[in-house]
Amino acid sequence: MKAIMVMFDSLNRHMLPNYGCDWVYAPNFKRLGEKTVTFDNCYVGSLPCMPARRELHTGRYNFLHRSWGPMEPFDDSMPEMLKMNGTYTHLVSDHQHYWEDGGCTYHTRYNSWEISRGQEGDNWKGHVKDIELADSPFKMEKSTSNMMKKNFGVSMYRQDIINRQYMDAEDKMSQAVTFKNGLEFIKTNHEEDNWFLQIETFDPHEPFFAAQRFRDLYPDADYDEADFDWPPYAPVNESEAVVKHGKKRYAALLSMCDCYLGQVLDMMDKHDMWKDTMLIVNTDHGFLLGEHGWWAKSSMPAYNEIARTPFFVWDPRLGIKNERREAIVQTIDIAPTLLELFKVEVSSRMEGKPLKDVIKNDMPIRKAAMFGYHGGHINITDGEYLYMRGPANRENKPLYEYTLMPTHMRSMFKPSELQDIQLQEPFDFTKGCRTMKIEAGKGFINAAQFGSKLFNIKSDPDQLEEIEDLETEVRLTKTMTEMMKKNDAPVEQYQRVGIPRDDEYTVEMLKVQKEAVKKAEFIEGLDELSYEPGAFNQIMTYMNTVTEEKRAEFIKELKTKLEALGEKVVSKKSIRDYVVNLSMPEEQKEMALYFMDLVGRTS
Repeated sequence: MKAIMVMFDSLNRHMLPNYGCDWVYAPNFKRLGEKTVTFDNCYVGSLPCMPARRELHTGRYNFLHRSWGPMEPFDDSMPEMLKMNGTYTHLVSDHQHYWEDGGCTYHTRYNSWEISRGQEGDNWKGHVKDIELADSPFKMEKSTSNMMKKNFGVSMYRQDIINRQYMDAEDKMSQAVTFKNGLEFIKTNHEEDNWFLQIETFDPHEPFFAAQRFRDLYPDADYDEADFDWPPYAPVNESEAVVKHGKKRYAALLSMCDCYLGQVLDMMDKHDMWKDTMLIVNTDHGFLLGEHGWWAKSSMPAYNEIARTPFFVWDPRLGIKNERREAIVQTIDIAPTLLELFKVEVSSRMEGKPLKDVIKNDMPIRKAAMFGYHGGHINITDGEYLYMRGPANRENKPLYEYTLMPTHMRSMFKPSELQDIQLQEPFDFTKGCRTMKIEAGKGFINAAQFGSKLFNIKSDPDQLEEIEDLETEVRLTKTMTEMMKKNDAPVEQYQRVGIPRDDEYTVEMLKVQKEAVKKAEFIEGLDELSYEPGAFNQIMTYMNTVTEEKRAEFIKELKTKLEALGEKVVSKKSIRDYVVNLSMPEEQKEMALYFMDLVGRTS
């Protein structure tokens, strides 16, 4: 038996014809749907990129214990388990995070691996001479604030300008090289048995750098603004024309992904591999292209555009194709599915389940899916409702990292972060190892600004309207607690989101918590006003940037200003305009406005 997994990054199901999109050119995804089982309720687990890959290896959630980081010494790695049991494993990828500090222990779990350089801001080709960012093909100064440039990393943009100079033909582009390497492995080894190949491309992750022939599929003759193929992780502040253009740039890159996926399908056809080769096509998460007023991921709640992913499986043992499945599945199910295929015992520490019976007859393997970012909402869905449980306090504490591998995305932990570490007694998955317990720093996601959210995703699949249903919130919270216990979640995670670990959670308790939130948000002098959605969050955000003395002054002056405007409902614009005209250091004002824009997004 053999297996091929084609893994994309940031692949949106709502942009695929398999899930109803009628304008993106993706004939090979249509063809894929005819050759596989398509899953309609596949959800992420741990977000974003490397946390998702860690659970791809381990078959268990990790977002409650750790943010972005490497594989840990105690982790069970599916490719390594296959390797140790006689199945050859090979990785081809252009995902540069594998070769950074925060992902440095993943690729070595395989028998062999190949890398294609140059994606995103990959530190690839060296140019010492300064480069004017105005020369960038995406001219970020027309689409993002100075604050956003600082946060997102100018060096990445600079490096990307350099990298693109070395990919001036399609066959030199990272995705093309990655698939070429993967197809070469198949060509060399298709007559052999007992191997697993992971073809993984960073595309269609931003920047949306596609070959010209794919951009030509989406003409934009009337567009006269700067090219926009690298959206910020921020609210949409661009014009409708820019948003539409950005979607076309994403679509072009998706069509390029479709083309190279087609080459894998062609190779399987050519060598009659469908009879003995499992095919999995998946992604780590989706990406917001203006939906809910946001670009990208991480900074906002994990809406379905991010959390509900496309997923396709062909199992040659069952021969079922061109069918759909409704059962809830997740990324954590991939590792046990591949281990079961190759007759390797599934680790008892894996929370995922093999998908054979789901493929066979849509047998449910879980009643709910849990997912999230470390320090963000703890999210849960039962397929009908989706509940985002937010922090119980605005400080989003307590929150810790549990690790023996103290690295962030692109750097090691600083010595200052390691001065007050504690030793944590073993979790049930650490094989008797104690871990470092490190207080989480500023890099985590603070979801407190958005509060908890409940949606009926059956009647409102686009999550346009939050609903109030205390009984459903309590029911889903109880299921969440059960799943957190199974994951051996740290005690403080229950405290952080305000749910009891061992006591019964009731509607009355939820009511008390909601009243406490209202009380905490009470501002004397402004409490008699009504607010446009998001406006109150903007006021609270500004107040958190100034001293207590300045807060009282701010409330008094703001109230006078609002009364002069005669607004019956306080608007976000009036609050923002007021701050714009304040006399304060420019950098402080810029920071305040940036975060006010961020929290003003409520949809």
